Amino acid sequence: MPGLYLSDLTLSHFRSHLSARLSLDARPVAIHGPNGAGKTNLIEAVSLFSPGRGLRRAAAQDMVRRPEALGWKITGILHAPGGAREVETWSENGAARQVRIDAKAGTQLVLGRIARVLWLVPSMDRLWIESAEGRRRFLDRMTMSFTPDHAEVVLSYEKAMRERNRLLKDQVRDGHWYVALERQMSESGAQIHANRQAALIRLDAAQTEAETAFPAARLELVQSEGAMPETVSDLREALSEGRFRDLAAGRTLIGPHRTDLFGVYAAKGVPARDCSTGEQKALLVSLVLANGRALARDFGAPPLLLLDEVAAHLDAGRRAALYDEICALGAQAWMTGTGAELFAELGDRAQYIEVTEENGTSITRQSDPA
Repeated sequence: MPGLYLSDLTLSHFRSHLSARLSLDARPVAIHGPNGAGKTNLIEAVSLFSPGRGLRRAAAQDMVRRPEALGWKITGILHAPGGAREVETWSENGAARQVRIDAKAGTQLVLGRIARVLWLVPSMDRLWIESAEGRRRFLDRMTMSFTPDHAEVVLSYEKAMRERNRLLKDQVRDGHWYVALERQMSESGAQIHANRQAALIRLDAAQTEAETAFPAARLELVQSEGAMPETVSDLREALSEGRFRDLAAGRTLIGPHRTDLFGVYAAKGVPARDCSTGEQKALLVSLVLANGRALARDFGAPPLLLLDEVAAHLDAGRRAALYDEICALGAQAWMTGTGAELFAELGDRAQYIEVTEENGTSITRQSDPA
């Protein structure tokens, strides 16, 4: 299977990195160094080889190195099943980031069709016990990995919903103001729901078909109130009939923005929110690996995986199992940890980067395994 990996990565004035040049192959990348050295900043840069605002969901102006604030730039060679592509992304003077592919102006949507990038970061460890918003965002990232156009559908829905909510807050009761917005919301909303359901089917199959050291998660979509109307006509009717209730609330109370992702530790039949911290982490790892396996089958190559502080809450046995699964998948996984010993089980199956900090600037050094 042709691989998907990043080589010849260059960072300029990106967060704590004044300048960094890395020459890489398709093997996993183990990044180690003390806290605050700039390890996460490095994999955040890699996350920008996909659509959106990266793994921190930061504005372009917040990624610039200070105090210079000259703007930032990231370049790399992205090796995908269709061939190698030179990708550049940058921001100047705090403006929205731009993309160039093979020296031609591109869009983030085109970038999403070239490569798939998945990530798991420490802030997601509490995914199962915090707000539904975070779980929807997690689900939509997975859905977008299968269907890059999903991002545009979500934006279309949210834009129309903001306009409808403005009318509701202003207590506008004339139905004519709502018709066009509800048509747009019903068309986009039904597509969002269908895309999410299709993603869950793929994830379930990828978990069922694999023998893995990580527990399978059974997933379903639930609506905060009632059931999510699944067709365009049913959602349009529900929005129309719900106007008076929505007027009282000052916001839209039905639609895919009210959907939650409910997870269960399949083997135990225990809701993910009631599992131990270690089990919750293992379930997340299982889903990311399942997402990777499904993409390897559908897209033709495993995605880039970004696993920040991946060793947290994983014992030595599960850590070794994770590394074996990543290597079996053939993914270029970018993993961070405070010490090189956390990656000892990888040996020469990985390439190593040490990140240190000197006078507020991140320094990267590539090395061979000891």
